[in-house]
Formats: sequence, C-alpha cells, structure tokens
Amino acid sequence: MDFSYHDDQVAILELAGQIFREQASHERQRECEKSDDPRFDPALWHSLAEAGILGTAISEAHAGAGLGFLELCGVMEHAGRTTAPAPVFETMVLGALAIDAFGSDAQKARLLPDVAAGNLILTAAYGEGPGDPLHPATTATADGGGFLLTGTKLCVAEAARADASLVSAACGNEVVIVIVPKDASGVALADVETVTGRSEAHVSFDGTAVPAEDVLVGPAGGRKALVCALEWANAAQSAYALGVCEAALELTSDYVKTRKQFDQPIAMFQAVGHRAADAYIDVEAIRLTTQQAVWRLDAGLEASKEVAVAKYWAAEGGQRVVAAAQHLHGGVGVDKEYPLHRYYLAAKHLELTLGGMTPQLLRLGKMLAEEPARV
Repeated sequence: MDFSYHDDQVAILELAGQIFREQASHERQRECEKSDDPRFDPALWHSLAEAGILGTAISEAHAGAGLGFLELCGVMEHAGRTTAPAPVFETMVLGALAIDAFGSDAQKARLLPDVAAGNLILTAAYGEGPGDPLHPATTATADGGGFLLTGTKLCVAEAARADASLVSAACGNEVVIVIVPKDASGVALADVETVTGRSEAHVSFDGTAVPAEDVLVGPAGGRKALVCALEWANAAQSAYALGVCEAALELTSDYVKTRKQFDQPIAMFQAVGHRAADAYIDVEAIRLTTQQAVWRLDAGLEASKEVAVAKYWAAEGGQRVVAAAQHLHGGVGVDKEYPLHRYYLAAKHLELTLGGMTPQLLRLGKMLAEEPARV
C-alpha cells in the first residue's frame, strides 16, 4: 500500500510550509510580539489567502481548492511548526469546514468565497467550561424560523477578531448550530488574558436573535453535526500539536549537538540521549495516532476512538516532548529571544483546548464500555 501524498497534495503542503517558514519566522514573530496585536500578522494572512491556502478544504464552486480534511490537517501541521500568528485553525477548521459540510447553498455562497480570499475570519463557540461540549448549557429558543440565544461560551478563540462565530446551543433535548455575526445585538465579549498571547474572550448571549438564514444546522441534525465538528477540531488540533512537537524536537536536536560541556557536545551524554530518544518516541506516537484519525475522517469512516486516542497523545505526549526540550536547553529554553518558549506555551494551550488527557480517556472508556462484547 502507498501512503505517500499525491502530486497535488505535495504541492499545496510544500507551498504552505514555505509560506509559514518564510513569513512566520522567529524574527518576524518577535516583531509582531512588539506590536499592539502580537498574535496576528496581516501580511502572513494575506499571503495565505493569495496562495489559496485558506481555501484548502473549501469546494471549488466557492473559490476554494476543493481538497479534503487530510490536506487541511497537513496545513495545520505546518502552522504548528512555526506557531503561526494567524487564526488558521479557527477560520479553516472551526468555521469554513463546518459551513462547507453542513451549510445551505446560500450560506456557502455568502461566506466561503470571502474566507478563501482572506476577507472573513471565523471561529466557533462550543466550550462552556469543564462540561461536555456535546451537551451545551447555552439555550436556543425557537423564534419564528430562527432562534433566540441565551447563555455564555467560555474562552472562545479569536472571538474579538472573528467576523462571525458558529455557536452550539441546546434546543430542548436537541442541539442547534447557528452563525452569529460579531456585531449582532445582545452579544457581549469579555477579553481573557492567555499565556500564549492569543486572543480569547468569554462570549455572552442575552436573547440574541438568530434569523433563519443564519441557522447552520437545526434540531434534527444538530447533535450529529456537533459530534463531527468536534472530531474534526480535535484531529486538526492533534496535527497542529504534531507540528509543534516536531519543531521543538528539531530545535533541541540542533542545540544538544552544538552545546558543549567538558569539551564535548552534550548530545554525547547518555542521559541526554535517553531523554531525547523518549521525546522522539512521543513525537512518532503523536504522528501515527494523528495520521490514523485524520485518514479515517477524510475517508468518511467512524473515527471517534481514533480521534480520542490522537488527542490523548497530543495532550499527554506533547507535554512530555516540550518539557524534555526545555530541560535539555536549560536556561536558554525560557529566553524569549529564543523560539522554544512558543512551542512550550502552544503545547500547553493545545493540551487543554476541547478536552485534555482525562476527558479523552473518559470518552474512550465510555465507548469501550458501550461496545458489545465479542465472543
């Protein structure tokens, strides 16, 4: 069996990698971090749009490249390798992917071309604290053909920057997903300070009216759509985490080969070699579990267990990788003039977003308990 990328996939991933390497370099990010908006680089965003990267998984009918989830996660991996200062995950995965999959023709025509062109930033508001995002506390009350939203979503990434958010809400015993513009009446944002500097906010809805044309998925298919959206998000996050860990390990490898003690590179010390080898094993575990989950989702196969396993490794294994990288770098690893600190912070942020190690294990345990015994 041939698991290599075909020519079209190689082309777009090489292009994405080149753009991220050249325009999200350490030096460029240091410049951005001194600005008023440290985690958004308009020049990088424009280049991604101009190259067609933002439209990777958007259908060709709506100005996209017409590629799939596999290619989209390849882009996320490259973004993770640089901890790129751009809302690619929020816009491409949380927003555009769900609209392309579940939206009406009118919604796709209205929103997706602007996403591909870089004129529209999207995000999604699914989390509400420690509770299961599949059972939202925010409520949607039927109002004609639309709904009235009431509740609060926590730590919504890029909420202040996004032009619109996809919001999940309970409607009786069912779930709906709606599109809410940033300037909608009854929406209030409270900024949240994050260790990574990324923009997040608590978003409150006080009887926010959602017209029928902004209902992405109604009660009949809302819960199934939310399951899909969360699985896509966790798998794509695992791909991003893979990029973060790959880059952290490469940076560490280069460092231990040049840093000398007792007139020899510290890579020659047995303890250093063992620590680096353990980190390498964790990176490969993240890679294999992520590839399995992404491939199954791309092929339209059931992947709930695989996604939970991938996110577990991204959360738990990812922490071990960046901790080892910090340890082997010593004091250099915490210097903000050196890029390693971004990978450490990114890995911690990814660990906790949409459910860390413990929620994934609980989800796996529940699925295994519900699975019929085989004799």
